[in-house]
Amino acid sequence: MAEMETYRVPVEAAGWRLDLFLVDALSGVSRARVQHLVEQGEVLVDGRREKASLKLRGGETVTVEGEQQSVPVTARAEAISLDIVYEDEALAVVNKPAGMMVHAGAGATEEARDAGTLVNALLYRFGSLSGVGGALRPGIVHRLDKETSGLIVVAKTDAAHEALAAKFASREMTKTYVALVQGALPEDGATIAAPIRRDAVRRTRMTTHAGEGARDAVTHYRVAERLETRFGKFTLARVRIETGRTHQIRVHLASIHHPVVGDTLYGAAGELIALPLSTTSKARRETLRLERNFLHAAELEFEHPLTGERISLRADLPAELTGFLDCLRGASGAANQRDEAAADAEK
Repeated sequence: MAEMETYRVPVEAAGWRLDLFLVDALSGVSRARVQHLVEQGEVLVDGRREKASLKLRGGETVTVEGEQQSVPVTARAEAISLDIVYEDEALAVVNKPAGMMVHAGAGATEEARDAGTLVNALLYRFGSLSGVGGALRPGIVHRLDKETSGLIVVAKTDAAHEALAAKFASREMTKTYVALVQGALPEDGATIAAPIRRDAVRRTRMTTHAGEGARDAVTHYRVAERLETRFGKFTLARVRIETGRTHQIRVHLASIHHPVVGDTLYGAAGELIALPLSTTSKARRETLRLERNFLHAAELEFEHPLTGERISLRADLPAELTGFLDCLRGASGAANQRDEAAADAEK
């Protein structure tokens, strides 16, 4: 029998639909599953059955009585191609594409919550992995967000897993990311040191606001390129993290008002709109969209847990990110031409 869970709707959630509030409150449960629970009468608002579309006022008590997941999620071998950057008998390093979840569970949809994961691909490729992380996360020492690409290290043996985990805990692993953020970062290099915790209202988000459960987090960035384009200002930066909190880079950059491009969860624009090249009413409206976050784990450096050998690995930006950058750089040239034309017209 499912255990009953009760939630108090905060005033900040006033105006939210009931189903969307529950998607945030019930971590890892899809909207489709939430709507099914509501339809079956297994969700009560102040003791009454309501529709999924109910607009909340704030202050209500929402009770969930049904099973949150319809069936257990599992890890299973799937024939999915992998970009293996390094491999030996103890570990492997994979260049994960954006759009692939590391393992089944939180963040998965009802329709495909345990399909297409990195773990499934690893089980097919290697047969067995370290069991330290449990049945759903075999071999997984650290994670990358679904829409983040790049290098992730995987343990084949328990001994390697424990040694790698210790290196992560003692900050002996050097991880460098490439991020494109909206706006011009205020300094060419800086450190963001702000504790991170789960957002009390929107449970799929993390926040730097003070509160219970906040954990120390440190992020360093250094500007690689500044772009002034017709789509706005952007900064390409190399980012290094000392800690590995959930969404750390994304939430830290958003906290200084420079969200990662494409990261609509933390306030990035869903669509970029260019200034027109001319002021005529027939000027074509240009838009640019990135269907993922512009965040890539580009470099990984560590001492091999068994041999002591220094391992330094690199993964180039994937084509969708280099293509997006090329579009912005082209728009930067067009912006300069537009400014020069405007200046000439004023003479």
